[in-house]
Parts: sequence; C-alpha cells; structure tokens
Amino acid sequence: MKEMLRLGSQPLDTPAELSPVDTDVAQGRPPTVLVVDDDRAVRDVLSAVLREEGYPVRQASSADAALQMLRGDDLPLVLCDMKMPEHDGLWLLGEVLRRHPHAAVVMLTGYGDTESAVDCLRRGAADYLLKPPRVTELVRAIERAWSKSKLTSARARYHQGLARRVRERTAELTAALAGIAQSYSNTLAALVNALDAREHETSDHSQRVVRYTLAIARRMSIPGQQLEGIGRGALLHDIGKIGVPDSILLKPGPLTHAEWVEMRRHPEVGSRILEEIDFLRPAAEIVLAHQERWDGGGYPRNLRGEAIPLGARIFAIADTLDAMTSDRPYRKAATFAQARLEISRCGGTQFDPRCVEAFREIPDEELEALRQENAA
Repeated sequence: MKEMLRLGSQPLDTPAELSPVDTDVAQGRPPTVLVVDDDRAVRDVLSAVLREEGYPVRQASSADAALQMLRGDDLPLVLCDMKMPEHDGLWLLGEVLRRHPHAAVVMLTGYGDTESAVDCLRRGAADYLLKPPRVTELVRAIERAWSKSKLTSARARYHQGLARRVRERTAELTAALAGIAQSYSNTLAALVNALDAREHETSDHSQRVVRYTLAIARRMSIPGQQLEGIGRGALLHDIGKIGVPDSILLKPGPLTHAEWVEMRRHPEVGSRILEEIDFLRPAAEIVLAHQERWDGGGYPRNLRGEAIPLGARIFAIADTLDAMTSDRPYRKAATFAQARLEISRCGGTQFDPRCVEAFREIPDEELEALRQENAA
C-alpha cells in the first residue's frame, strides 16, 4: 500500500458526470472509473493505481455523492466500498443498477465479510475484491467488469433495435394485409353487384341479406372470426348463378322440369368456384347449403337439421326476410311483422327453430335500420 501511495493522487470530490461511453469506445479511450469510499486515503491510493493504468478517475466520498455524479445517461463503471456511513455500498449498488441496468459495479469488502460479498453478486455486482486489493487483481477486475458491461449493453441495444424493427415491419405488414383485405372485399362486392344486375335483382339485395344474416348471428353470440365467413357466404350465396343461362335465369314464366334441374345446380357451381380459395372455404360451405331445409326437403344434398352448416341455416331466414319485404312485379312487399309471423310459422320445417328464435329477438326498428343502411 505504501508503494501505491507514492504513485500520487488527484482527488475530485465535486459532482461531475461521466464521459460518454460511446465517445470513449469510438476514440479508443478507457472508461472513467468512479471510486466511492468514505476513507480519503483509500480513494487516493485506488485512484492513483487506476490512473497509472490509464483510466480517468472521479472520486466520491459517499453513496449520495456518487449518485450525483451519475445523473447522465452514460454507462457507469463504479468501484465501491461495502461499508460506508449513512447509505452503504449495497444501497448504492441497487440505486446504480436501477438507474443504469447495465452498469459495471465492483465492490470492495474487508476480510470476514465474504457473505456480504456473495450477496452483492446476487444483486448484480460485476465482481468483488477483498481490501486491500492487489494491483493486478484490481486492474483485472475492472477490465472484466467493463467488458461484461459493454457486452450486456450492446446486446440490449441490439435487441431493442431488433424489437423496434419488428414492430415497424409488423405495422407495415398489418397495413398491407388490411389493404389486401379491402381489395378482396371491393372485388367481391363488385362481383355480387354484377350478379344482382344480371338477374335484375332489387337494389342492394345481397348487401341487405348480409346485414340481416349477421344481425341474427350476433344474437346467437357467434364469435367474430366465424362471423366473417358467414358474412361472405351470405354475400356470395348466388355466385353459382353465373353458370345458369340467361334463358333460364331471366325467364319470365314458370320453369320446366329440365330448367329447374339446371337452376338447382347453382349451389354446387358456386361452391366449386369458392372452395379453391383458402379464405373463402367457410363461405363455400354456406353457398353449397343455402337452399337446404331444416326438415330435409331442400337441395342439393337433402341435408336435415344440424347437418346443415349453421351459417346456411341463419342465411335461409335472412334471405326469406328480404324476399318477403321487397317489392316484386307481381306483389307488394310485406311488412316486417308479416314476415316475422310467416318465418315463425315455418320454424321446425323450413327453418332451424333456434335461429328463428334469435331472429324474433330483433325489433322491427333494427330491421328497418339494416334495410336502409346503405341507402342512407
């Protein structure tokens, strides 16, 4: 220790912030070491040794003074005594790591206090030395602590940057997928509008059927992802009519038996069109089954009861509702009250009774709002 004392010292007890770490590294300068000890003689000796090894040094006589010197955003390198009045070294260790999680803190402890030294390692100290430390041990401990601190800090910055890039790319991908989804929706809507126009269907028929279908489905507490498939199935229910000749589709009089056979192929044609498209497969099941009846009297597969997909059972009510409450050349539109009575009467035969019950819960005012939604 006498030899160490002869090296000289230059104590600085006034608070000062550490030099920026990135500047030190970029210019090849060693980091500044903050020596914290309530014994000035010890501080002077340790500072002299570290300066001899090329380290810039700052000194603090207490834990509170040390914290004043660490106010900046720099990565600290601290050499700290365990035993100090007021706040001890363990308290300072906790405060430093709370403010600078990747700081390098080397603790100094006396003989017989190794239990506390092990405790400080558990709390995040980079290393500990027994007092008085040998010069080689002190320098090596400082070097190891600083190397570990720089590596940990660099990893943290890398992961933060990576996380930021992932968030940015995720946001870009989400926006792109939303744009694609909107394009799909616009394309499907244009196709359905073309089909409605070809069949001289009443304005907004397919969209109204979708709104009625989803209103009933929500009353049945069907989850959102399933609602999307049901909505698309309702929208595209008649897409198979694209394969029906105009001479049949637009025939003003009754159809012959052969023409009915051709017309009844449209659910299968529609299903084949959609089933090759992944996101439209749930809709394809509804398109295939939208003309089935609860009692098994529908087509094309004569499905009965719950063998019919739920979306198709709901759609059947919505489609009938829209047909009854829309004007036709041969009749005037029925009221919602009249349609409600007829649909209720057919519960258990044409329609699923559970779906009918959900439909009956929707007040006329809501149905009228759904009918006028796009018109407005």
